[in-house]
Amino acid sequence: MGTILVGKSRPLRGEVGVDGSKNAVLPLLAATLLTEEVCEIADVPELNDVDVMCKLLRSFGAVVEEDKRAKSIKVIAKTLTANEAPCALVKQMRASILAMGPLLARTGRAKAPLPGGCAIGKRPIDLHLKGFRALGADIESMEDERSYGYVEAVAAKLAGGEIYLDTRSVGATENIVMAAALSEGNTIIENAAQEPEIVDLANFLNKMGAKIKGAGTDVIKIEGVKRLHGANHAVIPDRIEAATFMLAAAITKGDVTVTNMLSDHVKPVIAKLRECGVNVEDTERGTRVRVTGEFLSATNIKTLPYPGFPTDIQPQFMTFLSTVSGPSSVVETVFENRFMHVKELNRMNAGITVTEGRKAIIPGGRVLRGNQVKATDLRAGAALLLAGLAAERETEISDIYHIDRGYSNIVEKFSSLGANIKRSP
Repeated sequence: MGTILVGKSRPLRGEVGVDGSKNAVLPLLAATLLTEEVCEIADVPELNDVDVMCKLLRSFGAVVEEDKRAKSIKVIAKTLTANEAPCALVKQMRASILAMGPLLARTGRAKAPLPGGCAIGKRPIDLHLKGFRALGADIESMEDERSYGYVEAVAAKLAGGEIYLDTRSVGATENIVMAAALSEGNTIIENAAQEPEIVDLANFLNKMGAKIKGAGTDVIKIEGVKRLHGANHAVIPDRIEAATFMLAAAITKGDVTVTNMLSDHVKPVIAKLRECGVNVEDTERGTRVRVTGEFLSATNIKTLPYPGFPTDIQPQFMTFLSTVSGPSSVVETVFENRFMHVKELNRMNAGITVTEGRKAIIPGGRVLRGNQVKATDLRAGAALLLAGLAAERETEISDIYHIDRGYSNIVEKFSSLGANIKRSP
């Protein structure tokens, strides 16, 4: 897989475009299983996770045509020949579990091993299964050694129901919405997740003939329909990639315009950057991020479900805070194990301490020093890349397959802004 080598970089300058959202395209691809007709998804990012999802769709019998040059994928799931997800694929990517809702609605049965993905904390699928039960499915959980952690959902016909999610789960909300789209009767999901990716999925499903209202609020109402038809849809821009580039401009005291991004999707990040003294403004070209003075001050952040500060940008923002003047703190409320990057940042002289499990204290004003570090998960890898841009001496990042799961052509994009970065075999 190789490594990424990052050297101390001059202030980044120029324009950089954001690709389609990783967290939006995966449920969109899963949703194509709900119809026999042709679906075409545009603005698809070139990511390892997308490749895994395409393999998963093919394993169910769907025809998948990828045009990476045009950034589009065409899916024809006319005949589904299987409704059991292969263990080898599901273990690579947690989002594979999103196929369960469409398979259950379309074939009456869905079976899958417990999902893998980044090791950032416990992410059980109990809320997904709770939703399926509320729609009339029988659930069998097989978590002994013999079954290797499979779960199975069976329903001759799904019926509408009322579902209250104990916590706001993006994946559970998406899976239940997809299953309910083909159910009989009406479904109400309360305490639903409100992320932009859920709105994007609902918009796609409505293009397919679904009747979904309230996506983007905490109450989603679905009127089930008998069938869905094909549709074309463009993926929304990736808000986490956009925020990563914004922080790269800030940590190098540069001047970068991020294009093809929706600033409304990263309002908390923009607010916190401004608190630190970074200039952020929307222009005709995109969102311009620049540092005009030498002094940047500290701030505190606390991750929350959308529209709060996103957990997926917490590691990158923590890296930035380690370089500004004054102490700051980061409280992580979404995942209990999302401070694995702290150990790696401390190898670069960040001096961060973790207290009470989910609170990190950042002394600030540190001179980061390059070192050999490991990307422990996707966003941790991005955080280390940012650290390398500001660090004295070269930084060598290993386990970069995590980074490639969520960032398309990341080295090339940073290079275009003047970053000292390259891949090493």
